[in-house]
Amino acid sequence: MSVFETSTLRAAGVHAAGAVGEAVETRANIFEMTQAAEDAVLRPKDAGGVPHALRAALASRIAAQAGETALAKQYADAAGDAVALSDPAQDGGAEHRDLVAFVDKAATATKDIAAEDIARLQASGVADADIVRLCELVAFVAYQVRVAAGLRLMQGAQS
Repeated sequence: MSVFETSTLRAAGVHAAGAVGEAVETRANIFEMTQAAEDAVLRPKDAGGVPHALRAALASRIAAQAGETALAKQYADAAGDAVALSDPAQDGGAEHRDLVAFVDKAATATKDIAAEDIARLQASGVADADIVRLCELVAFVAYQVRVAAGLRLMQGAQS
């Protein structure tokens, strides 16, 4: 895979030609590691209680809430049966309401996460390891959104 085929660079619209593409090539390892982190967070070998399609839907939702439409679309395309959860207007229904509420709050009001939020997830049956996995997902997508927006700005495009 070319570094320009990574999710972050695709979403930012970065190509090999041009000054930004040349700069990316000098730091290709950063984008390769970013892609490896994405693979680990969105498509891990051990998904625990958060299947890959659900992770993709939640990543899409996080990106959409941040106004990152290109990443949101990429993730929604991988969300399969969970794609409805990509829409920030959806509350997750009975099955995912607490999980979606937690991810939304962690993504948009991180400083407001409290012990009660964790307790609510635990009470709804979410394992501690899965809570950590959800936090990793939120943190990674937040990072990726910022990198894609920065790259777009470097190219003179609005994010």
